[in-house]
Amino acid sequence: MRPLRYLLVSGPAALMVGTLTLTASSTANVAAPARTGNPAYSARFITAARAALAHYLRRNHPQLMLAGHAHAGPNGTTGLRSFNWSGYADGANTTSAGTFTHVGGSWTAPSVACGAEDQLTVEWVGFDGLFSGSVEQVGTIGWCYKGSPIYFTWWQMFPTGNVLTEVGSTLQPGDKITASVTRSGTSYTLKLKDATRPANSFKTIQTCPATTCLDTSAEWISERPAFAQVGFAPQAHYNAFKITNGSQTANGTAGTIASFSTVNAITMVDATNAYSLNTVSSLSGGNSFSTAWQNSW
Repeated sequence: MRPLRYLLVSGPAALMVGTLTLTASSTANVAAPARTGNPAYSARFITAARAALAHYLRRNHPQLMLAGHAHAGPNGTTGLRSFNWSGYADGANTTSAGTFTHVGGSWTAPSVACGAEDQLTVEWVGFDGLFSGSVEQVGTIGWCYKGSPIYFTWWQMFPTGNVLTEVGSTLQPGDKITASVTRSGTSYTLKLKDATRPANSFKTIQTCPATTCLDTSAEWISERPAFAQVGFAPQAHYNAFKITNGSQTANGTAGTIASFSTVNAITMVDATNAYSLNTVSSLSGGNSFSTAWQNSW
């Protein structure tokens, strides 16, 4: 029997609005086994979905949650198993504060396949969270809300600034996304470009004290949100997440994912650490990889 996991519950309790602001677009053109059709979402439905997601994610735990010890990963990387992340991360628990000043990558916004259960999948690039308490990140999200897929773009400065803030308005699966976080001192520039629908593109500049945001790691991640006290959201069945042009700048030297001294390949696992929820490919050209959905929880 599979362990109990955290379910995203729809209803009046989910309509509490926190520090998150979301605007969504929707589509039903998703991969099997999606609930198909082309629903015309009402403004009321989208407002409820936005408020419910805000309520849930006010309590999220964005940092890496390790499952067991490090092991040998593919092609000389360090293999990590995590309850909430999959993808790649550069850095180690001995990496000096202030090491990274840039992280970036490109991907195609995934579609999600929805059943009856509320599920989430989040894709992002950013700094920190690997072995530190802060996360500075930007990306996309797919959510199965009441059986229907809804998509958002967002950025986050955790624990300073906004917990999670949306700035796009018409994200669709298949959109070509390029995202980056660049640091200068204590100033962070978070950028997302939607080449398919340019109106979704944005740039925001945020600040974080050097004693809080340590910049000891750079990440390219597919995530299921984790909650410090109640567990994990089921991972939505996404069709594909493939990072290309993965880049980082460390100690003033620009490079790829593979060019940093410590590269971690992270596999997401279930709550019992018995089986994988995602598979993660080896790096291609040092800057590209893909993750594939295996299970939701």
